[in-house]
Amino acid sequence: MVRLLLISNSTNAGEAYLEHPKKEIEKFLGSIKRVLFIPWAAVTFSYNEYEQKVQERFSEFGVEVDSIHHHRNAKLAVQEAEAIVVGGGNTFKLLKTIQQTDIIEAVRNKVLSGTPYIGWSAGANVACPTICTTNDMPITEPDSFSAFSLVRFQINPHYLDANPEGHAGETREQRIMEFVEMDPHVYVVGLREGTMIKLEDVQFSLIGPKPARIFKKGQPPREVYPGDDLDFLFE
Repeated sequence: MVRLLLISNSTNAGEAYLEHPKKEIEKFLGSIKRVLFIPWAAVTFSYNEYEQKVQERFSEFGVEVDSIHHHRNAKLAVQEAEAIVVGGGNTFKLLKTIQQTDIIEAVRNKVLSGTPYIGWSAGANVACPTICTTNDMPITEPDSFSAFSLVRFQINPHYLDANPEGHAGETREQRIMEFVEMDPHVYVVGLREGTMIKLEDVQFSLIGPKPARIFKKGQPPREVYPGDDLDFLFE
């Protein structure tokens, strides 16, 4: 049974790091007390610093964070993991390092066999078939855009409705509409900050104070709310 917790963002404005999703993370992990952390989205700070930052939050509910960068055999670390946690940062760097260490199939097989997966921001992006709906700048070039493909749909984390006064460029919605024009069979979930999608008991649910915006070729964008039926995302 696949178990996923895909979080739009780590930090809400004015809040501490991982404050808003911490209760859901704790509940989702249940009795698990050790997780394998993938910190490779970090760019301007070290993997050790990232691990420590996540550990400080996870210590509040008695979970040890073990970063994959300490392991000489990344595939073995994945195979032995009780749960996999993928942090945010730059999605292109994250995916490139995942590909370089050749763990895509290892993670996919592990999660599809029931190991819980938690990802925020870039970590939610790589749970999708590709990273083509990330907001990040391509500061490095992965071998391809193909990611873990743990779900059939795409996520746009940090989804914004805003169109700032004086801004003449495309809105986030317009950019996503370009994506669905090129990939007409795929849903895109615009996941607003403070919200997350959970897959548990063969059911997707939206958690948080805001609706998500759904995009697909040939359909007008629409809002879905916590409690709404999201089973169409299995299509």
